Amino acid sequence: MSPNGAGWGDLDALLRLADELADQWAARGAASTTHGQERAILRLCGVGGLDRAGRPLAFEVVERYLGTSATRLAAGVLLPFAVALLEYDVSPQDLALDVASGAVDLGLEAQLLEDPQRRGAAQEAAARLAATAAERVDANRTARLELIGVLGEPPAPWFGATLAGTELAAARAEAVRLVDGGADLVRIGVPAGRELSARAESRGTSAEGDRGSGTTSAPSDPGRSRLRRGTVPYGRPAIEGIPAGSQRGLAELRLAIDQAAAERRRYVRLATVGPALAGPELAVVAGFERIDVVEIDAIAEIVDEGVDPARALTDHAFAHRLIGRTGAQVVVGPGPLVVAPELARGVPSDAGTRAGRALALQLLSVALARRHGLAPDQILVGALPAWISDERDPTIQAIAQVALRRELFPGHALVFDEPAMSAASEGWPFVFAASVPGSEPTGLVMRRAEPGRLRQVGEATRVAARVGRDVHLALGPRRLHGPALDHARAVVQAGQLLLEGLASVGWQAVTGARIDTSERVGPGWDTVVERSEAFDPFALDLPAAPR
Repeated sequence: MSPNGAGWGDLDALLRLADELADQWAARGAASTTHGQERAILRLCGVGGLDRAGRPLAFEVVERYLGTSATRLAAGVLLPFAVALLEYDVSPQDLALDVASGAVDLGLEAQLLEDPQRRGAAQEAAARLAATAAERVDANRTARLELIGVLGEPPAPWFGATLAGTELAAARAEAVRLVDGGADLVRIGVPAGRELSARAESRGTSAEGDRGSGTTSAPSDPGRSRLRRGTVPYGRPAIEGIPAGSQRGLAELRLAIDQAAAERRRYVRLATVGPALAGPELAVVAGFERIDVVEIDAIAEIVDEGVDPARALTDHAFAHRLIGRTGAQVVVGPGPLVVAPELARGVPSDAGTRAGRALALQLLSVALARRHGLAPDQILVGALPAWISDERDPTIQAIAQVALRRELFPGHALVFDEPAMSAASEGWPFVFAASVPGSEPTGLVMRRAEPGRLRQVGEATRVAARVGRDVHLALGPRRLHGPALDHARAVVQAGQLLLEGLASVGWQAVTGARIDTSERVGPGWDTVVERSEAFDPFALDLPAAPR
């Protein structure tokens, strides 16, 4: 630690605890698979869109073949799918449609793999599918670098805005307006996925949320409820029914943003905000449609969405490895709000405890992404929790928390994300202006603004960042005093206690009670098994793309 962090607490112990947990979890996650990963593998093979009944095609194929069988899951869907491709001599999309309709049974086709010659031929076919997917991912990575070379990068920090439109027609026009208004990054949510929707329906809740744009889900599933009249054969929706966050919608947005960026002579990034259970498929879409920034956070899924920890950690191990190859960047939020232990005891939590737990869980998320192969400059780190404006002393706390993150995350750029408007959050721009000095490098500032004020808000944001940089250059590193120093110490202490609890009693330290997995939804969706199939053409072990 640098001398600037002296007196804040044992930051080295905090980092060591996070690294030790990440080492354990990352190793297990990398060796395992889930239904979500198998769907993503089919997507990499060229399976996309909807089946003839309007259901997500990759989802239907995986559910028909794997069902509740842990043995089939461990072996994966790839080789049975590949041997069936050879048997019927059709495209991956056509085979998937036949499997989804029941015309082809992958369980029967898998029996052909017992013949060594057929198994060898299936491995060769699967390797060709993987190579085709890799070529597409690599081509998009190259296209990004070439476009940046031609158009140039906008100055840091990037100014970002979130699309409000959820259907393509409206979102495409809005995206162009955002680029014309000065946005360097356009963020879009994705529509609710079939698995997430089914879970919500079974529990009497909604799959919709407010993470970024107000929609949450996997990009592979536009959702039957979102399709409008005008659907054509094979489930392909008419243009007016396409969700902006679906893969087809994102492809159209990518094109519109590129065209607007070319006129502005600055490369503009496209970002997706990822919901629970979407990590693997979000990574596939990032590679296939040149998504530049993906917001996914395994720990937040566990804490905020109640996803089984093993499922979330395994899905994100796959997602991070694929995103590493795409050259995209991952945004890890500032950490979830953890108050369950106090609720269980019937006592209120304090500001230092809330902030410390969020920071500790953020450290875990970043450590996991690093273990999965992402370089520091591919991981953007949330600077402030969304609830900071609701605290009693938001400015003092924000300054302390930014200083802590700058000390704990060297080499990572920070992200300041303005929360949804509320009475308390009206002061957020001033909290940002006060805390941004000493936050270098700041990579991205997400703002919320009325369309007519976008350019004004963007200019004010850039001025605040520039002034903050000048203040830091003039006064040097910050030394916390008084209430800010007290807050930093409380944050470090609370973070260390949480990580120690995770290491000793597991997730009960976060939830205040044991995680109940007895009421799982669907046919083994949360099942996590170690892979039994050694052949893996999607190992994706190449280093991250050069930046």
